[in-house]
Amino acid sequence: MYAWVWRHLPGPWPVRLLIYLAIILGIIAALFFWVFPWVEETFGINRVTVD
Repeated sequence: MYAWVWRHLPGPWPVRLLIYLAIILGIIAALFFWVFPWVEETFGINRVTVD
């Protein structure tokens, strides 16, 4: 999958590297801002009780 993305990016390798890093940072930001909070809220990961 990573090779497929790399082959389809435009420009020489330094430009490809910058675009690739921007894509990775965008994915990480989406995970932290939307996915992880939704998972915590939905599954109640922090609601732990010990008897």
